[in-house]
Amino acid sequence: MKHKKSLRMVLCALFTALVAAGAWIQIPSPTGVPFTLQFLFTLLAGLLLGAKLGTLSVCLYLVIGLLGVPIFAQGGGIGYVLQPSFGYLIGFALGTLATGVIAGKDAHPSFKRLLAAGFAGLVLVYALGLVYYYCINRFYLNNPPEVWPMFVSCCLLTLPGDIANCLVGALLGKRLIPLLKKYV
Repeated sequence: MKHKKSLRMVLCALFTALVAAGAWIQIPSPTGVPFTLQFLFTLLAGLLLGAKLGTLSVCLYLVIGLLGVPIFAQGGGIGYVLQPSFGYLIGFALGTLATGVIAGKDAHPSFKRLLAAGFAGLVLVYALGLVYYYCINRFYLNNPPEVWPMFVSCCLLTLPGDIANCLVGALLGKRLIPLLKKYV
């Protein structure tokens, strides 16, 4: 039992580190909006670690960044909550929770369940990210964005990559969940 608890702690720390690394792994895109691996790692945290432990790993990432360690894509510190993109980080935590809850309803989730869990998490990430982006720009920066251009740049341009992440996450989850269940 002690071995399993230690392994869970290590996996939680590993996913915290992966989410942090995912912020800095930026793949240029023709749209000018770089593609990061944060969503993939938060998705996998929910699928592989479950709702509680996966969400804990993402929340730990948020706390470390808000304490000032520059692990967010553009730095860190408490002032980061005023960045328009901070809503996506909040969305990562809630998306991980939803992903873990949906995937965890079945001891041996099917590919379709894992994919649906990933899409549910993705919807939460984008919904929170877009609303937060709009509110910070409108009420804090006093620069209200036009809704359609904001939707295009903050959602449509990055959505294909994140849909691909959902597919990759479901494939990896289908393979790795049975292996992890043996040890955790």
